Amino acid sequence: MESYQALLATLALTMGASWASGINLYAVLLVLGIGGSTGNIDLPPGLEVLTDPMVIGAAGLMYFVEFFVDKTPGVDTAWDSLHTFIRIPAGAMLAAGAVGDVSPALEVAAGIMGGTLSATSHATKAGTRALINTSPEPFTNWTASITEDLLVLAGLWTALNHPIVFLGLMLLFIILAIWLLPKIWRLIKALAQKIASWFGGKPEPSAASSSGPTMRFGDIEIPDHAMALTASANASDSARRSGSSQPNYTAAQQQQLDALKTLREAGTISEEEFQAAKAKILGQ
Repeated sequence: MESYQALLATLALTMGASWASGINLYAVLLVLGIGGSTGNIDLPPGLEVLTDPMVIGAAGLMYFVEFFVDKTPGVDTAWDSLHTFIRIPAGAMLAAGAVGDVSPALEVAAGIMGGTLSATSHATKAGTRALINTSPEPFTNWTASITEDLLVLAGLWTALNHPIVFLGLMLLFIILAIWLLPKIWRLIKALAQKIASWFGGKPEPSAASSSGPTMRFGDIEIPDHAMALTASANASDSARRSGSSQPNYTAAQQQQLDALKTLREAGTISEEEFQAAKAKILGQ
């Protein structure tokens, strides 16, 4: 039973340190370093270096800097981008050190899992903060930063004192991250395209529309080869349309509308852009 409890405690510390390092690495180093040096936390041999005063001092200085940088809109996103190359490797190292005196293979495996977990929490934080920065007021940003600091402290406390509870919560976090990260990425991509349009840019063309002449309807460009791709489909569907209650479009209008539909389905244009170009084609 004692070995089982020790295994759970080690697993919770391994996952807790790596997960929290993806959010606020320097807070993790401070908590573990100060806790270990004062005897409140029983650190494994691989993490005892964190109790060194030099390490605690460096972590404290960087936490002081991050405390203010992380609450400055825009600057926090640049800070998160830079720390992609710091938090993830550090999370892997903390996980490898937390497993204690084990075989090299197990240390490597723990490092891989820890790096993946810290990358997940880091991506969730950085993506969420990038979206929050679209708000013109700073209060949302401050609230998110303080919440993250408290979450790290609460997570480490739970991992050290209630490992089973922490492991259950960590499973829920992983499921939530799998569901949330693709949505965050799509929102960031749409935001980047919107910002590019403000500066006169436009989204990168897809492979199917990267070259060749185009037909323009307002801000929408329909490549001629995209029109050609729909020509054969128009021919095969003409008989079906003639016997149905479809609106009586001319052949040129139908070809242009089908090309627009192709671009909409590919995600090149939005529904609003599709409707606006369709109105121009039909002369509405």
